[in-house]
Amino acid sequence: MAEAAAKRKTLLEEFMAGCKKGFYIGVENIMPAMVLAYALILFLNLTGLMDLIATAVAPVMALFGLPGGAIVALISAFFAKAAGAATAASLYAEGIINAAQATILFPATITMGTLVGHFARCVLTSGANPKHHALLLAIPIIDALLSMIIVRVILNLMGISC
Repeated sequence: MAEAAAKRKTLLEEFMAGCKKGFYIGVENIMPAMVLAYALILFLNLTGLMDLIATAVAPVMALFGLPGGAIVALISAFFAKAAGAATAASLYAEGIINAAQATILFPATITMGTLVGHFARCVLTSGANPKHHALLLAIPIIDALLSMIIVRVILNLMGISC
């Protein structure tokens, strides 16, 4: 009985152990995704590939009432919600998208945002069956696509054109 009491951790020790575990998850799983997102967007912009991608996806993005260039917000959101929302705000400030289009993008950036980080933090650390990984990645993306369609329909019903 005395040994069990001696091995029991205090609340502060438990808290510090949780902080340490969270820090290592962040450094090992989340931080690489954030750096990758920044490097990817920078690379695509510097090489001009982003313009090619925007042109290629323009017909698909038009289904949502968005120009092809709006894809950069979705790519950014894939790695971080805040990055996706900030990118959409930058596109609006630059005049690439209008307020209605920013409204369409916002729920998508939040819905699928930080997908890489959440996947690493939740799915990989939980030990979920690897055969379900593709589905677990696809669900937030499908939700984001549906949210863009729903917002576009709502805006159209309100008489706001995209």
